[in-house]
Amino acid sequence: MWRSGWRTSGVLRRLSGRSASLGAWRWASTTACERALLRYRVGEKIHGFTVSQVTSVPELTLTAVKLSHDGTGAQHLHLAREDRNNLFSVQFRTAPADSSGAPHVLEHTVLCGSQRYPCRDPFFKMLNRSLSTFMNAFTASDYTLYPFSTQNPKDFQNLLSVYLDAAFFPCLRELDFCQEGWRLEHEDPSDPQTPLVFKGVVFNEMKGAFTDNERIFSQHVQSRLLPDHTYSVVSGGDPLCIPDLTWEQLRQFHATHYHPSNARFFTYGNFPLEQHLKQIHEEALSKFQRIKPRTAVPAQKPWDKPREFQVTCAPDSLAAGSSEQTTISVSFLLPEYNGCTRDAYFSVGLQGIAEKDIQTVRDLVDRTLDDIIEKGFEDDRIEALLHKIEIQMKHQSVSFGLALTSYIASCWNHDGDPVELLKLGSQVARFRKCLEENPKFLQEKVKQYFKNNQHKLTLSMKPDDKYSEKQMQLETEKLKQKVNSLSPEDKQQIYEKGLELQAQQSQPQDASCLPALKVSDIEPRIPFTEVEVALAAGDTPVQYCTQPTNGVIYFRAFSSLNTLPEELRPYVPLFCNVLTKLGCGGLDYRELAQQVDLKTGGLAAAPHVLPDDSHLDTYEQGVLFSSFCLDRNLPDMMHLWSEIFNNPCFEEEEHFRVLVKMTAQELSNGVPDAGHLYASIRAGRMLAPAGDLQETFGGMDQVRLMKSVAEMTDIKPILRKLPRIKKHLLNCDNFRCSVNATPQQMSQVENSVDSFLRTLSRSKKERKPVPPHVVEVRLCPLPARRARKPSESKPCSLAFDPVLPCSHLSLAVKSPDWRATWAGDAAASELEASRRCTLTLIVSSVHFLERTLPAHLSLGVFSFLWETFYFQKPAPKGPGRHSLVTRKLVMDPTFKPCPMKTHFLFPFPVNYVAECIRTAPYAAPAHASLKILARLMTAKFLHTEIREKGGAYGGGARLSYGGIFTLYSYRDPHSTETLQSFLKAIDWAKSGRFTQQDINEAKLSVFAAVDAPVAPSDKGLDCFLYGLSDEVKQAHREQLFAIRHEDLVDVSNRYLGAGRSTHGVAVLGPDNASIAKDPSWVIR
Repeated sequence: MWRSGWRTSGVLRRLSGRSASLGAWRWASTTACERALLRYRVGEKIHGFTVSQVTSVPELTLTAVKLSHDGTGAQHLHLAREDRNNLFSVQFRTAPADSSGAPHVLEHTVLCGSQRYPCRDPFFKMLNRSLSTFMNAFTASDYTLYPFSTQNPKDFQNLLSVYLDAAFFPCLRELDFCQEGWRLEHEDPSDPQTPLVFKGVVFNEMKGAFTDNERIFSQHVQSRLLPDHTYSVVSGGDPLCIPDLTWEQLRQFHATHYHPSNARFFTYGNFPLEQHLKQIHEEALSKFQRIKPRTAVPAQKPWDKPREFQVTCAPDSLAAGSSEQTTISVSFLLPEYNGCTRDAYFSVGLQGIAEKDIQTVRDLVDRTLDDIIEKGFEDDRIEALLHKIEIQMKHQSVSFGLALTSYIASCWNHDGDPVELLKLGSQVARFRKCLEENPKFLQEKVKQYFKNNQHKLTLSMKPDDKYSEKQMQLETEKLKQKVNSLSPEDKQQIYEKGLELQAQQSQPQDASCLPALKVSDIEPRIPFTEVEVALAAGDTPVQYCTQPTNGVIYFRAFSSLNTLPEELRPYVPLFCNVLTKLGCGGLDYRELAQQVDLKTGGLAAAPHVLPDDSHLDTYEQGVLFSSFCLDRNLPDMMHLWSEIFNNPCFEEEEHFRVLVKMTAQELSNGVPDAGHLYASIRAGRMLAPAGDLQETFGGMDQVRLMKSVAEMTDIKPILRKLPRIKKHLLNCDNFRCSVNATPQQMSQVENSVDSFLRTLSRSKKERKPVPPHVVEVRLCPLPARRARKPSESKPCSLAFDPVLPCSHLSLAVKSPDWRATWAGDAAASELEASRRCTLTLIVSSVHFLERTLPAHLSLGVFSFLWETFYFQKPAPKGPGRHSLVTRKLVMDPTFKPCPMKTHFLFPFPVNYVAECIRTAPYAAPAHASLKILARLMTAKFLHTEIREKGGAYGGGARLSYGGIFTLYSYRDPHSTETLQSFLKAIDWAKSGRFTQQDINEAKLSVFAAVDAPVAPSDKGLDCFLYGLSDEVKQAHREQLFAIRHEDLVDVSNRYLGAGRSTHGVAVLGPDNASIAKDPSWVIR
């Protein structure tokens, strides 16, 4: 994977990283931290390493241990912290001299087999033989990083062995270089009469990367601001230069750069350091001698005067206004600071402006600098920044080890002190002292590094209508040049090598040499999370989850959209995006932004479509509000929410216009990196009622809508929609809340949340829901202050019942003599198996409704039963901790899934392809089989067909919580051919051509995702949003364990085969003649 320097996140973002579900509980970190502090001494020898530094970093609750390897000089940093999610990484300084992509191609190729593990592609095979929480590799501008993480000690040793052998003893076979890097090959490898073309995974990856205008611009900024050395070239590879790289050059690059003397090892977590050092020394470092690597990157020579350049890019068909697609930035070299390159730099600019406004932006930057030098910064702005650092140090990162290794990588790569970089608390203290001693400290720095800095670059980029055509022409000329230089013998050799590669890719691989965990290594049960539910402000349910949140309080609220008029729904994402940015109460948008930074870790709102776990045609729609703060700031945070809900400012038209343009631009920028997701959303649009709303909220429809809104000359009609949406959304009518905090904070939290809710408005009369059928689902909470054990469960209406053999929402019909004689044998046997005094009717079981009744009738029966047999359990006594959480689910008894094929035309050189299939919801037994099947198809068929043979950067299969089975490809040179590969994959699955070992590996991979650690901030979130209890998750877990070969073949035939379930297809990419001729496709 290639990382461009411009997009490397800042310190705070990398340390907070909330995108995955990997937890780090800092509150309990003292054990590993103190153990390391007491155990290690400077000068101590451990398995060929010598300890050089032992330092406590209390602000991150860890102990840093620095070592060096005696024989090779390799550096090692261990961060001891009480986190089960342990991480390893090794990085090499890799400074390329040209844009042929040597470090990037090498990153791919070393993972294709090694001396100890010579099978093809051990990296991808280990994804299915491990319980890793993360595995990947990254090529940055001047280093290459290989990280993995896992919670299992045995798994850590297995992965470490594979990574060490791959990095230091790779096979680097020529055919692997051809597959991963680039090659000349016939369009049809088996037909020498077809034209020769460029192929290769990295080649196609970089073609896709440079369809992103942001990435093009960032690369130009770096290469032109730092032109004297490695940053002037593209480390990932320029598609026009990648074909200049030879296999011998690749091997030489490895020999000079992948040596222990040029390596930096990193370990993190609570596993013993000694075992890591012993394995690293014995399996790798003991086999090398110290060398003096010649990989240092020299400092950039400063300029004596500013420079400016203009470059071009392709027009953005999704951006607002063809005349306003110019980008400009002003950048400064900052040689004394840490950044993503040897010499850091600072850039500020604007995107989406008219070319005539370039000078206006330059003047604005200059005026702003002058103003700061003269007046300085407001104290509150400085405090807001320092508060942000404080809260991010306390915030429970979801993958802390990975964030740390990424954070220190660049500094350490250039011989900086990574431990000093981690001491954020002392850095803040020094900063405060500097300000105290010299109130003009910041003004002087601005003057020094910006106003008086002659190393200043002004770069602008404007669209060129013929840009893509020119790039294609350059590639054609490059190909022609390569082909014309070939002799007949060369062409014959290319043909034979293509056949050889095709044969190798098709040959079954023996992976028995690779280490692997067993299914028996997986924990049989999940740890239960205790949650409570109480009524606040009268009748609003609030879920409380006590967690070690390190003094941070996490608040969420969910508001239903059921009463919102249909014509307003497309504007809900925009409403959410601007709600916290337009000002409120007595605060304008600038003052609100400052208060948010000063008092919280951020306020956010986002639309959600939440599928039901029991029926494909049922879902919940709403908006999730979320925020977090230090405990001392809780009243301030809730006051901000109160002002936003009650007194939002919808009058600032000009700022609203700016936010609209920013939103449209961000959506447009995201398409090249997430094209497969947009294709998947479109392909699933007509398969379930929730699909259309998902497309409206987050698909290409939303991207195109925001483009049209941003182009409007009069934006008042859109602005007037916001108060209308507010009336339906920002009230207590259909509202529930959730809080995660420590036990000591809960009393304060309850009072603050109750006060907040009492400020919210309520409708004087009940609004009718807009969807035709809305069903209320009440879920019984767990008993207060303790987790419910299965043996303690009691029958209650619409509760998750852990005793039942299947995991569905159930209806308790309080009549022991009543019999559902029409339910069929499958349902009856399940009812008998429950052995309950009350009869539990499973109304959403696939085995019952979807097999015995037509879809429209099953929904009708479902709705009828829900309304007819709804009985409520008597409320337990107690002070408000017995309330039921109500979810209002949308149903459409008239919905019928239908197939749809859509081709979105983009001037991309690659495609994003998706095919979606309607299958079974989470609670259905078939869902577990389909989840295993998706992983099995990815690892054992689609990876080979789409990536290795097809040359796409990625591809596979996945199953959504809502039961949509998706086959997809990413940055794919093919489209219709890939759709044929999807058909072959389904045939392969139906035929059952996989072994028990294959199934076990798929289970390991699935459980690695299922058991990924969850941050304290997110504990109980599935229960809050989906009503998904730990008992239901445990039942699903047991279904996963029980999957057999025949189950997988059965669901393949029952759901995936032609005519069995409804399919939807979507492609994002260039014009395709065969699609254009097919009338079944919709061209957009």
